[in-house]
Amino acid sequence: MQAIKTDWRTAVLTPVDRAICEYADKLTRTPARITQADIDALRAAGLSDTAILEANEVCAYFNYINRVADGLGIDPEPEMGERRL
Repeated sequence: MQAIKTDWRTAVLTPVDRAICEYADKLTRTPARITQADIDALRAAGLSDTAILEANEVCAYFNYINRVADGLGIDPEPEMGERRL
């Protein structure tokens, strides 16, 4: 878990987890660049359409709530540590 928190790119992940992290990273950083190829990569990793939807919803929710907190100047909880992209 610590390796994922530090940098998911260098963590030992299953192919499914790596595909989800790649998708979530792109959805977070450059959402307008998501294409059918990104969805196809998730399917190729073994995710169902329902699992892809759930991954999208969880990522979108966290992006939303982080922007609400940032916009209101709310500091992260101490156990969350420093934010890193």
